[in-house]
Amino acid sequence: MRKPMMAGNWKLNMGPTEAEALATEIKQLVSSNGVDCVVCPPFVSLPAVAQGLAGTGVAVGAQNVYHEDSGAFTGEVSAPMLLGLAEYVIIGHSERRQYFHESDADVNKKIKATLKHGLTPIVCVGESLEQNEAGETQSFVSGQVRGALDGISAEQVVSLVIAYEPIWAIGTGRAATSEQAGDICGNVVRQTVAELYGSAVAEQVRVLYGGSTKPGNIAEIMQQADIDGALIGGASLSAGSYADMVRITGEVYGAL
Repeated sequence: MRKPMMAGNWKLNMGPTEAEALATEIKQLVSSNGVDCVVCPPFVSLPAVAQGLAGTGVAVGAQNVYHEDSGAFTGEVSAPMLLGLAEYVIIGHSERRQYFHESDADVNKKIKATLKHGLTPIVCVGESLEQNEAGETQSFVSGQVRGALDGISAEQVVSLVIAYEPIWAIGTGRAATSEQAGDICGNVVRQTVAELYGSAVAEQVRVLYGGSTKPGNIAEIMQQADIDGALIGGASLSAGSYADMVRITGEVYGAL
């Protein structure tokens, strides 16, 4: 059985002082209970959070990375710079794709840079409301998965995480039904990985769901066989909410 993951994406929230306080609360409330716990603060807050969570079992992730190791790239942060501060890196979030025009090729380069330095990518894919309503979800999401994994070995694919986040459900309060989420995670994301690398590899890859997840709906979502966790937005900014989601997830998996 794949180990579940609850990854909190704090987005453009929580400067160092606030982030340190939230990390302290999380440390006090969270019991991993068989769940991989990850929090992803902004770059400026990584040192404070990494120090505060050291030795707790709650891992730290970055929200982005640049594909070059160093050079004249003002404002960017490279994978080597994250070593010792983060274990995971969110790559290709829809907000990065939409607002900063990141392409599948950009995502692919960032994945390769992250893997090169021993960090674990959390690779985001997902369709817009227009694409969903036009019946283009399967082809679009599958295309994103293929583009992201181009040139990635089977051994590397097993080590990364893929997060399906329908854009129309992110921060809108409009979550996909658990059946919809489970269908895309299994029959599109995991099936695409199987087509590329074989079913044995696909069965090892963790696939998360993201999009208005919260304590009230996480149990139903986590009961889906092909959903291995969640990439959590707003609900991860409350230590109590995040801890509840970790606890519920552990209970669901313990009952399976």
